[in-house]
Parts: sequence; structure tokens; C-alpha cells
Amino acid sequence: MANATTASNVVKLDGRREKAESLLKITVRRFLRHRMAVIGLVTLSLIILFVSVGALFFTEQQANSTTLTAKYTPPGAEYPLGTDRLGRDILARSIYGGQISLMIGITAVAISITIGTAVGLVSGYFGGWIDSILMRFVEAMLAIPTLILLIVIQPAMIQNATTRINILGRELSVTVVAIVVIIGITSWLGLSRIVRSMVLSLKEQEFVAAARMVGASDTRIIFTHILPNCIAPIVVSATLGVGSAIVTETALGFLGFGVQEPTATWGNILSGARQFVDDYPWIWLAPGVLITLTVLSINFIGDGLRDALDPRSRQ
Repeated sequence: MANATTASNVVKLDGRREKAESLLKITVRRFLRHRMAVIGLVTLSLIILFVSVGALFFTEQQANSTTLTAKYTPPGAEYPLGTDRLGRDILARSIYGGQISLMIGITAVAISITIGTAVGLVSGYFGGWIDSILMRFVEAMLAIPTLILLIVIQPAMIQNATTRINILGRELSVTVVAIVVIIGITSWLGLSRIVRSMVLSLKEQEFVAAARMVGASDTRIIFTHILPNCIAPIVVSATLGVGSAIVTETALGFLGFGVQEPTATWGNILSGARQFVDDYPWIWLAPGVLITLTVLSINFIGDGLRDALDPRSRQ
């Protein structure tokens, strides 16, 4: 009898595993059917490979070093993408600038997703005065534009622009950290509302009521039963948020409120080229193309994930 029970449990467990694997396969297959999402994934992978492998051929000192005798050099054998107004290699600066821009986008989104998901779960599940306080706070935060906040703290960032912080073995300007934190703490508001609305619906479902009846704690219900059902919008929001964060950093760099030189980002490379758009187009062409391809790729990947993870669109 014990062996029969054990065998039955094994069969049930194997059946659950097969079901989980089949759902994963279905999701992957649906994603691969989205041609633009696949193209976006391949393009983004090539860009990441470019900024990663390219660093093996250049040092950060080379990207920041100036050679005034070589300024405004057009693309050629010595400088494949030309040089800027200070004789700095555009190829090297695009590589290291891409690392900073992508790092800002990914890290800022990690912060915003964590905060937005936590606030949405707590607000939607507990409701009452907790929900009222958190939603009023969200509404107040929506009244503070990211650009205005950065302009307010810009003098402090410029004053400490030379201060370096060692993160994962690389020294980064304190300005980079400040921009990441500000974009992160001002980008979670929309996601918190989405998660909250889903939680309000999910907590009334029968499986949540059943979990309460068997004595499951609130923490277990939230993280075991409710959060997994909110993964789809969270993943889509994360992918689209990376592109939005990169665009925000680029806009700030172009306006002079972003990462300060000599640290390179795609945004401040474009900012340095705005006076020479017609005379020296190679200065802005490389970072401009990289930004465009990166944001489009991430948006296409987000669209593909949205279709693949949406159970309502499955046949």
C-alpha cells in the first residue's frame, strides 16, 4: 500500500512537471512566432555582445583620452568611427558609453520593479487604510517629474561629479548612481497600480479562499498564490521600462543634466555632437543608431513577451 501511494505521488509530481514544462514550451513557442520580437532579441544580443567584447580591445582610459591633433577625424583605418571635438575615439566611447547606458537602464528598472511590485501587492491585498495611504503617496509622486527632480539636485551632482564609487570592480561617478536611483524611485508608480488592480481581483478568487481556510499565512498567500499570477505584466513592464530608462538617461545627457564627462554615455556623446550635426555627422551617428536599435529591440521583446504570457490570447 505504501509503495502504491508513493508511486501515485510520483505520477502526480511527474504530471505537474510535464504540465509546467509544456506551459514553458508553449510560451517560448508563442514568443518565437513573434518575428519582430525575435529580431529584437537577436539585435539586442548583438548590441550587448558589441559593448562587452569591444571592451577587450579598448581600455576606459583610451575612451576618455584626448588627442587634439586628431580632433574631428572622419572614420578611417585608425579611427573606424572617427573622433570628436577633443580627438576622442568614437568607437571606444560608444562601447563604454553603452555599458553605462545599459547599466543605468537595467539597474533603474530593477529598483522600480521591486518597489512597484511590493507596493502593489501590499496595497491590493491588505486594502483599507494601508491601501489609501499608499495610493495617495503614489498620486503625490506622480506630481513630481523626473526631469524637475534631477534639475533640483543637479548642482550637487556636478559638485561631486569627480567622486568615484567602486561598484563590481569598476569605478563609477557618483552622478551615475544618483541618476540610477532617481529614475528607479520615480518609475514604479504605474506598475504599482497595475499590480494592485490584479491583486484586488485575485484575492477574491476561490484558490485564495481555500489557502486561507487551510491556515496559510498572508505572506505565503501573497508570494505563493498571488505573485505568480502577476508575473506577466511585471515582466512586460520590466522590458519596456529598460528602454524608457535608457531614453530618459539619453534625454538628460543631451540636455546636460545627465552623467558628466569624462564618463561616456550614449546621451552625453550625443550632447557633445549637437553643435556639429551637419559638419561632423559621424560624431552622433554611432550613438544615435545604437540608442534607436536598443530601444526598438527592447520594445519588440516586450510586445512578444506580452503576447506569449497573456493567457487570454492563447488558442
